[in-house]
Amino acid sequence: MLIIFSLIILLFSVVIHEISHGSVAYALGDSTAKDAGRLTLNPLKHLDPFGSIILPLLLLLFTGGQGPIFGWARPVPINPYNFRDQKWGIVKVAIAGPAANFLLAIIFGLLIRFSFFPSQFSSFFPDVVFINLLLGLFNLVPISPLDGFNFFFNILPNTFWRIKIILQQYGIFILIFFIFFGLRFLGPLIFYLYKLIVGS
Repeated sequence: MLIIFSLIILLFSVVIHEISHGSVAYALGDSTAKDAGRLTLNPLKHLDPFGSIILPLLLLLFTGGQGPIFGWARPVPINPYNFRDQKWGIVKVAIAGPAANFLLAIIFGLLIRFSFFPSQFSSFFPDVVFINLLLGLFNLVPISPLDGFNFFFNILPNTFWRIKIILQQYGIFILIFFIFFGLRFLGPLIFYLYKLIVGS
């Protein structure tokens, strides 16, 4: 039952992540995501066969349900040429997804910290905090096609162009390697931020 709740929390967390990208793009003048019907909380509009279904199940299988439940939704379509802010538009859209996850983690963490709800109603709140911290931090890793790639390589000087090209060419392989072997290194930072927000 706890695993099912974790999967539901993950699903809606990645949906909100993608809606945030699309909403900021729309605010900047790009209606591509809205026209595609992606600015909706309906999870069926956002499911990615690998990221939303296969990867979480593989992680459950390999960790026996003891490891982090993780995945992603289908990226919302955007057209940066429609942005009114051509210089920083892509940076704003890139950071919107992780920012939404961090905001969710903070909201539910503060609800835990100040005990606004009886324990029987808030037993799943820690999972909301943990999963959203994981999603937010993971997506800030500067590997293509993660948000961190678009964020950092659009604010860094052009002297990093060689690294950018390599990460674009081999990004998916580096990403898969990182998911299975590097994700654990985010653990200490996640637990630190969790205690900082929740207060225990």
